[in-house]
Amino acid sequence: MDAATKIAKQRLSVLELAEILGNVSEACRRRGMTRTQFYEYKRRFQTHGLEGLKDLPPIPRSHPQTTPPAVVEKIKERALLHPAWGCNRLEGLLKAEGISVSSVTIQKILNEHGLGTRHERWLALERQHAEEGLKLTAEQIAFIEKHNPCFRERHVESSRPGELLSQDTFYVGHLKGIGKVYLHAVVDTFGSHAFGFLHPSKRPEAAVAVLHNDVLPFYRKHGLKVSAVLTDNGREYCGVEGHPYETYLELNDIEHRRTRVRRPQTNGFVERFNRTVLEEFFRVKFRERFYESVEALQKDLDAWLRFYNRERPHLGYRNQGRTPYETVLQYAKKTVKRVG
Repeated sequence: MDAATKIAKQRLSVLELAEILGNVSEACRRRGMTRTQFYEYKRRFQTHGLEGLKDLPPIPRSHPQTTPPAVVEKIKERALLHPAWGCNRLEGLLKAEGISVSSVTIQKILNEHGLGTRHERWLALERQHAEEGLKLTAEQIAFIEKHNPCFRERHVESSRPGELLSQDTFYVGHLKGIGKVYLHAVVDTFGSHAFGFLHPSKRPEAAVAVLHNDVLPFYRKHGLKVSAVLTDNGREYCGVEGHPYETYLELNDIEHRRTRVRRPQTNGFVERFNRTVLEEFFRVKFRERFYESVEALQKDLDAWLRFYNRERPHLGYRNQGRTPYETVLQYAKKTVKRVG
């Protein structure tokens, strides 16, 4: 006698005992069975006989209601083709194509494949564009630029650290007892390594100071040359002949590139950094502390920049989870090996 038949006869014996005793509860108590189980086995015995008391076969992994793989791929494809759409709109689109899938199922499938949120779809598009050469539609480009302002500057991006830096003057605010405070920011377009210098003015001398004191020494230390700097048309960067900022770049053999607009306009790389430093540093620190000097604020900014450059992983396609400083070091080490 096989195990399944043995179990079926044990269950039949409970049904027979209940009939002999005339008491279902007592029969269940003696055999350690619940009344719910008893009546389920009774129904199955009346319908299918002894075979009905055997254990039911396990539910197959390929359940009839499982979404076909071809439909899953179609859902993923449409989600990336229209990355800003919600699941209800995707459901309507698929229905128009003859595919009936609920919005709840669509969300479940996207979650399982790492595409459940707009942020995840943005990263997936960035990755496919960088690694697989995905040709983006106008809708996808607009979506990516909304999440990553520097994407629109890809035509001026660089192939190594120091090849092209973006510089901008960002108005921090008016501090009591100090006056206006500006952040002179510089961001590397290769790996997003950033520098920042706070000053009460937008004068060219302050724009030069961040290059002279922080930027150039950093790249020289790692054996890298700064080739070009991209700025807007602000007065701190250009003007009459002999302008201090332009003169400094000429003396250091650095090309000066400017955005092609008449009014001052920042570029995408610095725009994203300005938004990050505003949200993650200035707004936080101004709620925690009252600053009596620019030097005190600069000290805290330097600490935050160390975290931003050396500890905070960046998910962009250049860094791919590395910190900006690690990206610089990785390239510098490769350069040394090639030279050696």
